[in-house]
Amino acid sequence: MANQANSHQCHSMPQINCSSCRLNTLCLPISLEMKDIGKLDEIIQRGRPIQKGDRVYHAGDKFRSVYAVRSGAIKTISNTQDGQEQITGFYLPGEIIGMDGLANNSHSNTAIALETSAVCEIPFARLEELSTQLPSLQRRFFQLMSKEITNDQQLITLLSKNNADQRIASLLLSISARNHSRGLSLEDFYLPMSRSDIGNYLGLTIETVSRVFGRLHKNEIIQLDKKHVKIIDMPALRNLAFTSEKH
Repeated sequence: MANQANSHQCHSMPQINCSSCRLNTLCLPISLEMKDIGKLDEIIQRGRPIQKGDRVYHAGDKFRSVYAVRSGAIKTISNTQDGQEQITGFYLPGEIIGMDGLANNSHSNTAIALETSAVCEIPFARLEELSTQLPSLQRRFFQLMSKEITNDQQLITLLSKNNADQRIASLLLSISARNHSRGLSLEDFYLPMSRSDIGNYLGLTIETVSRVFGRLHKNEIIQLDKKHVKIIDMPALRNLAFTSEKH
């Protein structure tokens, strides 16, 4: 389990709180007033960084909290009926993990750090209590639940595409848009996940993932240097993602 800190401030950056966090416009309702942000800040637990490969929570753990990714990146995995691991999502700073535990009061996924990461742990019982006092926070929570459902639907749609190029292009566009929502570049970003993770998530072999990246690079749609991606031709990438043509 992630941190069980008693302090409400980050050990590595003790000055961080909700009001000063650069991601608060993503995590919090825009209409939440400063005095109300203080109430939310009181229930959030911020612990030491989670190292690459460490678990935030395990499948089967009792659902107690949701978590806001503050830095780094997290992947979630589930086990298929034949015992294989299936990556169900990649989460970047400002995004919420742990909602999978709501349905049955236990987590159906395991959340693993892709790199050194930090999360804010938000005890759900206290979040529910606070939401009854702050209507805008309650609406934000409903938005997060809706987004989780939408993400699941988008993954199903993505995996229904037979074209590997479509799947890779769609993933790159998703990461691009999510980075942009944090005020970062649309075209220039770092991929925190491995080729193997991308293949697992998209239902492709690692060889196919490497070939598609190589083809996108050769066709000057992207520039690729290990995990660093620079989108050179955004219209071409979008056209590739949304074309109905099958190869």
